[in-house]
Amino acid sequence: MMKLVIKGIIPPMITPLLENKQLDLVGLKNLLHHLINGGVHGIFILGTTGEGPSLSYAVRKQLITETCKIVNKKVPVLVGITDTSIDGTMEIANHAKKVGADALVVAPPYYFPIAQEEMGDYLESLVPMLPLPFMMYNMPSCTKLHLSIDVVRRAKELGAIGIKDSSGDLTYLYSLIEEFKSDPSFSIIAGTELFLPETILNGGHGSVAGGANFFPRLFVDLYEAAMDQNLEKIKILREKVIMVHRTIYEVGEYSSRHIKGTKAALMAMGICQDHNAEPLDRFTEEQRNRIKTYIAQFNYKNEYNTVQ
Repeated sequence: MMKLVIKGIIPPMITPLLENKQLDLVGLKNLLHHLINGGVHGIFILGTTGEGPSLSYAVRKQLITETCKIVNKKVPVLVGITDTSIDGTMEIANHAKKVGADALVVAPPYYFPIAQEEMGDYLESLVPMLPLPFMMYNMPSCTKLHLSIDVVRRAKELGAIGIKDSSGDLTYLYSLIEEFKSDPSFSIIAGTELFLPETILNGGHGSVAGGANFFPRLFVDLYEAAMDQNLEKIKILREKVIMVHRTIYEVGEYSSRHIKGTKAALMAMGICQDHNAEPLDRFTEEQRNRIKTYIAQFNYKNEYNTVQ
């Protein structure tokens, strides 16, 4: 079996939903074609941006099945399996294996605050049951646990193929790169998209960039510029990413605005609808119109909008 390599731009794909909260199959197809045509190196579903924990098991399974079918092995499909119960985690993991996903993504079970030691013990019991390669996911803002380097090392010893770090802590990201640099097959992936150049220039492997949902090519180009160590190009492209942060991500006042803004951007581009899973709701009409204006400005200014 070929060793799975996790690198490059792996969008944390949103889950396109209809008004009745069922999966939007047309939107899903449009979105996956948009991402693959944009040159992404993998697809990560059922993460935070994908509202994984808010979806029913039926919708999660349907999303995994349809995504694997549409992607059809063009790029690896990574599936978030984090749940409050180990049975729920395994149900999604086994379904992912059955329908052809490539890897699983494991974050700490949320709700109960757990200690680092308990997380390590949890991995000891979970990992032997996992049917696919897995990577770790550090998301302290949602799980109450900022994975220690020790726990990540333990995960690697158990067979983890990498870690996605969404802590937003650049020092921690650097220490991960430093700790595991002797094994280039262990992927260090930044969850904070603005850290992409630093991640690559310091020896990391890529980014799970939320903005790649709507502008995949922008992030792929930034990744390639970093791989080429083209500092001039990095500077120009990073300005565009900062522009996304100052516009699309700044509509709305709650922290959920990143997910809502991403969905509204995709709707403005005609890719899918912008319905969210409860407890989140879509933007107001006024907010959606602001997003529409921003998307139009980007389309006017650069070539990153692949949808006409």
